[in-house]
Amino acid sequence: MFAAYAARIDAADPLSGLELGDLPEPQARPGWSVVTVRAASLNHHDLWSLRGVGLPAEKLPMILGCDAAGVDEHGNEVVLHSVIGQSGHGVGPDEPRSILTERYQGTFAERVAVPTWNLLPKPAELSFEQAACLPTAWLTAYRMLFTNAGVKPGDTVLVQGAGGGVATALIVLGKAAGLRVWVTGRDEAKRARAVELGADAAFESGARLPERVDAVLETVGAATWSHSVKSLRPGGTVVISGATSGANPSSVELNRIFFLELKVVGSTMGTKEELAGLLAFCANTGVRPVIDSVLPLAEARDGFARLAKGDVFGKIVLRP
Repeated sequence: MFAAYAARIDAADPLSGLELGDLPEPQARPGWSVVTVRAASLNHHDLWSLRGVGLPAEKLPMILGCDAAGVDEHGNEVVLHSVIGQSGHGVGPDEPRSILTERYQGTFAERVAVPTWNLLPKPAELSFEQAACLPTAWLTAYRMLFTNAGVKPGDTVLVQGAGGGVATALIVLGKAAGLRVWVTGRDEAKRARAVELGADAAFESGARLPERVDAVLETVGAATWSHSVKSLRPGGTVVISGATSGANPSSVELNRIFFLELKVVGSTMGTKEELAGLLAFCANTGVRPVIDSVLPLAEARDGFARLAKGDVFGKIVLRP
């Protein structure tokens, strides 16, 4: 079975550990289903795996990829919820939750095995490529906005870092939900594209905003943290789901956080029920994931290289 997998761990040069080639077929087991992958999408999690974050060397070789849509053994079109062990289904009640590729082989292959509980019906309104974008980046954005940010239609939110998969999802979902969405970014072209997607305004990274916002959606980390905290109104909320620029900002802004009674909320992925809600939201509203490009699985290395350089706007999708 052809797959894209981590063969070695290299924190300094992660792409050196990426290999393309044949690996064994997934084995059927009680409570699990084997899905024929029609489309899978790249995430920063895949790059972190190649650096050894969450993926110990003894688990190699590990097929990469968290997200996929495909067809199960009964011919049903399905979308994968990639958090394994959240319910105990298929793994036992005492196993801690993990994401595909941390304990179990991932989706960048012709076939993948997951607990049957982790499969949701793919809405007919969504293509396989669109559905494959949803389970990580878009689900993360959905939970950030609708579960953790505490915002309502008419509120103003700031999305740090135009262009990434989560950021583009936040823009599209936020506008569809009636929020005023502001975006920051270093790249002028990405800021312009964010406005085309529906952002009400786009600013250079670190720029002073016209007014303070109700919530900041933070995935960049150290490079934007101080700006995120300073951009909040008193009592506002910053929701953080990633730290692509590093996890240790030079200033944590503790004085501002306690004095203005700001809320700092961590957010990771989302539940199966939230993924079902996201799928229905997209099917019913016409909202669709932003796809940067679609590549054959054999060209996965090109997709990884572009993601590592930040040369993307939206999601990169791989087709086996």
